Amino acid sequence: MGQGNTKKTLLSSMKKGILFCILCVVLLCLFTKWPSELKTLAAKHPSTFFCSSSSSSSSSRNVTTILLWYWPFRKSYSLQGDVCWDLYRIPYCRLVDQHSFFSSADVVVFHNRELLEGHQKLPLDLPRPQHQRWAWMSLESPLHNGNLRKYAGIFNITITYRRDADVSLPYGELIPKEAEELVGEDAALNKSSLVCWVVSNYLTHHKRSEVYHELKAVVPVKVYGHWTKAHLTSGALLPTISRCYFYLAFENSIAKDYITEKLWRNAYLGGAVPVVLGPSLNDYKTVAPPHSFIHVDEFASVKDLGKYLQQLAEDRKRYSEYFTWKQQWKVKLYTDWRERLCKICSQYNSFPQQKYYTDLEAWVKANI
Repeated sequence: MGQGNTKKTLLSSMKKGILFCILCVVLLCLFTKWPSELKTLAAKHPSTFFCSSSSSSSSSRNVTTILLWYWPFRKSYSLQGDVCWDLYRIPYCRLVDQHSFFSSADVVVFHNRELLEGHQKLPLDLPRPQHQRWAWMSLESPLHNGNLRKYAGIFNITITYRRDADVSLPYGELIPKEAEELVGEDAALNKSSLVCWVVSNYLTHHKRSEVYHELKAVVPVKVYGHWTKAHLTSGALLPTISRCYFYLAFENSIAKDYITEKLWRNAYLGGAVPVVLGPSLNDYKTVAPPHSFIHVDEFASVKDLGKYLQQLAEDRKRYSEYFTWKQQWKVKLYTDWRERLCKICSQYNSFPQQKYYTDLEAWVKANI
């Protein structure tokens, strides 16, 4: 009689175990059809959704590890917690900066400035895992990246502001406004200066310096920055620009897609119409709102540009039309290196398996 009860108990336990495993399999199958929100929740709390024996392996397979070999400009950020999810709602992404993760990292990121200045070196002496990709990252214009010929065949991924980079990191972009943000504004109010320019790195051979000298012969240009010793604090920058009708968003280099914070932050957030000098008119049209900027190349001469600015400032209706884009759109700036690194995970699965930049120098300096 005792043996019979034991057998019944054993059979009952086996049935429960089999049913539990079947349930786990069913949940795993359904997982591929769940909405992205549930997938994200499952990635963050796998033990809630899967059998405990397989939860750790299922979770680890989905997570992409990004190792930043050193922090750009030696300024570090906290990587505590699930940074990519908590801050940017990007799942399955882990950011680390300890070299001990080298052998397990999916992507290792190297910022070019520190390599150029000799503060850091590539870990060429370490055995590189076969699956691992190395990423070259720079937000500088091609002329400021130094000699890249020595990196032939080393990097698999490019991370720059270029739209054709493997991971494109613009200085800014437009995003739709929320319903409660759809409020109009009068951009022509409180203007006291016609044209303003903030510049620190002034070199006479730059094209922007030539255009500035020609323009100031036609219209008054108020200049701020280290060059004129009229330094603006970060808190005073945008309020000062807001009192200007036009802002000279002149880039220090003419290169494909090189459109920096001079447009996105200084002009657009400052509330002045940007007069732009940099890449081609088409490059600006690709990323900026229609009728929101004035390109130097649109005029036969700088003198004609100056006359146009004078006439436009005197016509309040026409001037205000350069701000109609603000009714539907707002500017998002990219300034946190963590957000830039998390973006790698969003595109990781689309990277080619066997890709190397055999001539990184030629790619970086294309179309300059």
